Amino acid sequence: MAAAAYRWLMAAPKAPMVRETFEPSPQPGEVVVEVAGCGVCHTDLGYYYDGVRTNHALPLALGHEVSGRVSAAGAGAERWIGQAVIVPAVIPCDECGPCKRGRPNICRNQKMPGNDIHGGFASHIVAPSRGLCKVDEARLAKAGLTLAEVSVVADALTTPYQAVTRAGVAPGSLAVVVGVGGVGGYCVQVARASGATVAAIDVDAEKLAAIAQAGAALTLNARELDGKALKGAISALAKEQGLPATEWFIFECSGTAAGQQTAYGLLVHGATLSVVGFTMDKVEIRLSNLMAFDARAIGNWGCPPELYPAALDLVLDGKIALKPFVETRPLAEINDVFEAVHHRDIKRRAILVP
Repeated sequence: MAAAAYRWLMAAPKAPMVRETFEPSPQPGEVVVEVAGCGVCHTDLGYYYDGVRTNHALPLALGHEVSGRVSAAGAGAERWIGQAVIVPAVIPCDECGPCKRGRPNICRNQKMPGNDIHGGFASHIVAPSRGLCKVDEARLAKAGLTLAEVSVVADALTTPYQAVTRAGVAPGSLAVVVGVGGVGGYCVQVARASGATVAAIDVDAEKLAAIAQAGAALTLNARELDGKALKGAISALAKEQGLPATEWFIFECSGTAAGQQTAYGLLVHGATLSVVGFTMDKVEIRLSNLMAFDARAIGNWGCPPELYPAALDLVLDGKIALKPFVETRPLAEINDVFEAVHHRDIKRRAILVP
């Protein structure tokens, strides 16, 4: 007899998560995914520590970076049974006005695991079959990766992939990434794979050293340099490399007020500022700088499922280094792992494995 399915529930912010058993029951168009791994994201910490409200009432299983194998399916989704998949972190409905107008990111009927529906800190998750990203297991093995490890593609990689794609980064561009842990580290790599020369900014020397090995042409510590010095160093890089002094692509991935102010202060003429990280904190900026520099600012929520295969290809083709930036931990240690990630005792992206 198969072991009962279970999930770890958050009943209230900062309260220890508790394991419960449940019966996964897919409805038409849904699948049951036996979870291989689920990444711990900054957004999960926001729900748990900062009181960011989930759309689904508590108690709720968090976790939106999910990979696994489809073990059961409702009517119309049977073709997925047995497939290795990544579950999109944001699943649009494909039927509403915004979806039909090519804006699935703002679908009001979207389902986000760990926010709108029970998430992946579980042995199994029930999710819509639409948008599932199939994982080629032969290529996965050839790349030296496990199915659990590619769970982080669902957000940590696809979110910056969408941001870089939407911003229009191309060969010969100068990209600046503020905050290079997790999402930001992959943003550096995606921008580099898109042909940009990348400057990376963080306050953690270890993270800067790691990202220098993964494609950053310049690393700058914001603890040691003020805004003027940061901008001067990037300008020097542009001059040295024959890159534009204008039209920089700036990606704010730190999800901190300080990082957002740093990123905004780097605006140059024709710049594109992409806001990728999230914080509840407020910042004070002079909005007129966007006008004066003829610059633009873009918000980035999730990633359309149709972009997932191309993002995954970057990993499986060896253009994105994933393994050095992740580590797996037993799901049973979820409460300890959350504390360790919160206190930055874990430097890599933690992936919880049932």
